[in-house]
Formats: sequence, structure tokens, C-alpha cells
Amino acid sequence: MEESRSLKKNAAGSLASREVRLSAGALEKALLSVFPKEDACSWDYTGMYVGNPAEEVHGVAVALDPTVRAMKEAVDAGANVLVTHHPVFLDAPTCFTPFALQGQTSGAGVHYALTHGLSVMSFHTACDASVEGLGALPALLRLNQVGVLDPYDHNPNKGFGALCTPQEELSLQHLSARCVSVFGSFPRVWGDPSTKLDSIATCGGSAGSVLKHCLTHSVDCLVCGELKYHDALDAAESGLAIIELGHDVSELPLCALLATEVVKAGIPESCVTILNQENNWYIPEALRR
Repeated sequence: MEESRSLKKNAAGSLASREVRLSAGALEKALLSVFPKEDACSWDYTGMYVGNPAEEVHGVAVALDPTVRAMKEAVDAGANVLVTHHPVFLDAPTCFTPFALQGQTSGAGVHYALTHGLSVMSFHTACDASVEGLGALPALLRLNQVGVLDPYDHNPNKGFGALCTPQEELSLQHLSARCVSVFGSFPRVWGDPSTKLDSIATCGGSAGSVLKHCLTHSVDCLVCGELKYHDALDAAESGLAIIELGHDVSELPLCALLATEVVKAGIPESCVTILNQENNWYIPEALRR
């Protein structure tokens, strides 16, 4: 039998050979033990979308989005497994071609993965609801997590929306500036900059139902990825300060979490690389700085 290979980063950003013996299916099973399917939203899909569970892992790339570009970067790095936060698709595409038809880019992604021997697995809302996922934003923003706004019945430490308190006196202006410093991008902020914040909620991605829990729990500020405009307007008029980081910006920290769990599953750290995915949008004014 040919000796299996694993990978490590080299100076050029690709991956070099090392020994590793773990199948793609075994890696998926290990990650599902941390981010189980039962913790995901009912409309979501968790685990391997495409690939060969029996194939030995040669290297793992981690990304936020399973775009065709990310898949190409993973293959170019020598990885044969791509672990992402967001799923390849929620509604199955109607065609699987090597080129992306309008509204069918996920079909091109599946085609690319199949033709290049790439297994792709995602852990989306199961990761969002995990203890580790809930704690990602509070840790980066130096906030003390004290609870969960919308906890699961079967585990109150899991759910959506981390309820936090500041480690020191904190205003909306100061927290907004901290977000710019941490994430390197400009958020959209609702509220009086001088507002003192005693209670803060964090939620990566779309805040959705977390917003109503902020209002019922008298939270001072919500830090999230995004909100619908009229929902944000209504909440701001009700006195809730809001910091919208951008959906992708707020969830990029989860890539490091996924990479950590891949290593814990038995893949050597030198065999795991986090793809450099920049924001999918920008503010023109920021380019002038």
C-alpha cells in the first residue's frame, strides 16, 4: 500500500508531505461529535456534502465559504479536504457543470470537488450554537460572557446569542472602535456614540430571532453580522444600540475554531491551513486610507 501523506505549510503557502492516517469519514465523525447535527437548525445541513468518506486525509484547508475559488485554493495547497462554516448549498442546484451558471454557482462547486478529489464538509449553525462558537466574538472583543440569550432546552450552554458584560466601563463609541481595531473593517453602527453599555449581546452572521431576545432582556447593545434594515430601525428606535460587522466579518473567527477542532481530531497542525478569505464587500472610503 502506498504510504499516506499529510501536509504542512511551507514558506510559499503550500503544503509539504508528512505522514497522517485518518479517513475523511473519520474526520467528519470527530467534528460531528463537537458540532452535532441535532444542534443545527432544521433547515440546515451539517457534515460532508461531497467526497469519499473512505479516502485518507492528505491535508485540510479551512474556509468560511465553500466557493469554487476556495476549492481551487485548497487543491492548489495540496489538501484533499475542505472544512467550511457555510454550507455548499441549502437548496440543491439543478445542474452540475464546470462553469457557474447564474444562480447555480454551488453546482459548479460540487462539480469541481468531485473532479478534483476534494471532500467538502460544513458545520454552519451547529458551530454557531456551540459553546465554542458562542464564545468566539466575546473573546475577541474582550467581553465577559455570562449567559445565552436563546438557549437550547437540552443544553442551556448552547444556543444563539451570547449575553455579555464589559470588563471595564465601555461606551458604544469605544466598542465600535474596538471592532474596527479587531476586524480591520468599518461596521455600521446604530445609536448614540456616548451610550454607556452595561449589557451586550453578540451573534455572528444574521441576528434573526436574537434581536427580539435582546429587547426582552433589556440588552444595551447587539454586536452582530447583519440585520434587516426595518428590524434594525425598529430596535434602534426602541433604544437598542447595534453594531453590524458584516455577515462574513463576524464569522471569520469561526475558521480558527474549525481548524482547532480539525487538529484535535488527529490531523497534525502542520497539515492544516486556513485559507486567506478577505471580505466579500468593501467600503470605498476605506480604500483611500
